[in-house]
Amino acid sequence: MSTPSGSPAARLEDWKEITNPINNLPKQKLLKTQTARCMDCGVPFCHQKTSGCPLGNRIPEWNELVYKGEWREALEALLATNNFPEFTGRVCPAPCEGACVLGIIAKPVAIKNIECAIIDRGFQEGWIRPVPPLKRTGKRVAIIGSGPSGMAAADQLNKVGHQVTVYERADRVGGLMMYGVPNMKADKEGVVQRRVNLMRDEGIVFVTSVEVGKDIKIEQLRADNDALILACGATVPRDLPIPGRDANGVHFAMEFLTRNTKSLLDSDLTDGQFINVKGKNVVVIGGGDTGNDCIGTSMRHGAKSVVNFELLPMPAAERGSDNPWPQWPRIFRVDYGHEEVEHVHGKDPRAFGVLSKAFLKDEAGNLTGIQTVQVDWQQDDTGRWNMTEVAGSEHTYEADYAFLSMGFLGPETTCSTALALQLDPRGNYKAATSDYATSEPGVFAAGDCRRGQSLVVWAIAEGRGVAASVGKYLKGGEAVEAEEQEQEEEEEEEEEAIVVRSATSV
Repeated sequence: MSTPSGSPAARLEDWKEITNPINNLPKQKLLKTQTARCMDCGVPFCHQKTSGCPLGNRIPEWNELVYKGEWREALEALLATNNFPEFTGRVCPAPCEGACVLGIIAKPVAIKNIECAIIDRGFQEGWIRPVPPLKRTGKRVAIIGSGPSGMAAADQLNKVGHQVTVYERADRVGGLMMYGVPNMKADKEGVVQRRVNLMRDEGIVFVTSVEVGKDIKIEQLRADNDALILACGATVPRDLPIPGRDANGVHFAMEFLTRNTKSLLDSDLTDGQFINVKGKNVVVIGGGDTGNDCIGTSMRHGAKSVVNFELLPMPAAERGSDNPWPQWPRIFRVDYGHEEVEHVHGKDPRAFGVLSKAFLKDEAGNLTGIQTVQVDWQQDDTGRWNMTEVAGSEHTYEADYAFLSMGFLGPETTCSTALALQLDPRGNYKAATSDYATSEPGVFAAGDCRRGQSLVVWAIAEGRGVAASVGKYLKGGEAVEAEEQEQEEEEEEEEEAIVVRSATSV
């Protein structure tokens, strides 16, 4: 987690981005100190896909280059594995830091901050500019979904000359990076739109406000293109079907966040097209990044009170014996929203081990409160955790609004039904990571719609993976002789090197 810049009081006055690694580490000596801490590592785990970064970012390499002051070379090393470091450097929970060897005995290296500092400097210095492919292959690829996975796939395929069109049902490109992540975590114009503009200038076509399956038939897209990639995310939220669920004021978290960001971008919140919780009692049910974003958004509105229900018990301050390094540490963390509530209301907003039993509403159907009970978690002889309600622990929380932030169940079925795709047992589009191919020839799937709800860094990794598979498919998809394959790989490596060098040249 990156450290927010500015005091909680100052942050709450506007919707400006709160995490700016360059401002957080203003003195070069602090950046040098962090990168120097990386240099003594014997066997790094941070860059390994199985334990650290899913992208395989060459973290020790660009840390050393920053330490030496070789920023442009560090940028090249960073872009070699990550299409959008400005995204991951802001919103990724940094599994690389969880796997940092130094983290065994001390705080891990501030990898995420360094990553963001490198890419931000690249843009500020003008080292990053549009580099369209020198020639086109004549192959056409359609991508449904403009989130990090779809964008990464588009970027990779465009670099080698395929004509890529990305379809997005929202009015702006970026998926969750545009509307699901609040502006205070990732500036929409200065970060997300900046990257979209760059990709447009490189020849990628983005079609917005078009819902595939409604405004255009998916069968038509398949017929008009040589390949089709589904990168439409896992957008079906987990509901809470308890008594009173139909009360006015109960919303899914993503509805709250999306409407707020859209209104902010459209009118600076003057159009009234958002859920305004100013002066209201807010309960956020479910934790994680999305729950915290609901908290931070509510605080910027000026909510009267904010409480966050967590079903699980409060995490320990340190790793448990069942959570050894280099696993992601399941420990207690304080994020920006929690800090801001504590600053204003005097305590952390989270209530752990709370099970919601019923939504209460008045005669007009408006939410007035939530009945809850405390739960206890115990592990049985098989190691399985079981939840039991604690007798006499019933409590009613006052609430005018409740936001459900309990994760997502999987992708919507529009695409899978139209194409008669096979699904996996969890309802995701069935496709193996070996080729990302669905049961329909020429149709591929990547990101959350394939693997289930996950991280931005995984979405980018899957976008890169599906692009490689689609590239092979467009070449014929058949095995070639070893000598020919080796020659192709060498040519592709050289093409990639040229692209990276070009993208980081003035």
